[in-house]
Amino acid sequence: MTTQNLIIYKFNALYNILKELDLDLNINISFVDTENSLNETVKNSNTNLVISNKKYSNINNQFILDDTPINIFKLVEKINIEFLKMQFSSQSEVKVKNYIIDLNSREIFIKNKKLKLTEKEINTIIYLSKSNQPVSIDELQEKVWSYQSDIETHTVETHIYRLRKKILNAFNDNKFIISKKNGYQIK
Repeated sequence: MTTQNLIIYKFNALYNILKELDLDLNINISFVDTENSLNETVKNSNTNLVISNKKYSNINNQFILDDTPINIFKLVEKINIEFLKMQFSSQSEVKVKNYIIDLNSREIFIKNKKLKLTEKEINTIIYLSKSNQPVSIDELQEKVWSYQSDIETHTVETHIYRLRKKILNAFNDNKFIISKKNGYQIK
């Protein structure tokens, strides 16, 4: 489990309250009151949630607490929800080569270009990218399509062909999925 870091930015009263509950919350709590110290603290980790009492445009993962007073249990619940959102968001993106796959929106993108994918296409790409060697058609049939390997079908070849064509048309990349004599591979 990754450590959750709660950074209280320019909100001293909230820091003092939460610091008293520090042991019960199971969260690292810190206070910063300058933009430089905030930037220094945030750059070391992507598991930071920054709480402040007003919106700052240059802060990521920010939770604005502007409706005070608030019940302490409601506040802790809101903080936990924000951490869950951050965790969900970070787990939804998979890096494959120079591309990012967003599992939630089922899109693959690089820079400002993106392409919509099917669930099978995403599963195929992720399975191929996790292998260090070419993956056989039989293995893809079994692991991605849940077919028995002794069934005669060209499903895998057809899907790979169409997927490669989509990638080529969208990103002009004809080396994303490589055909080898013993299967397919993403390097």
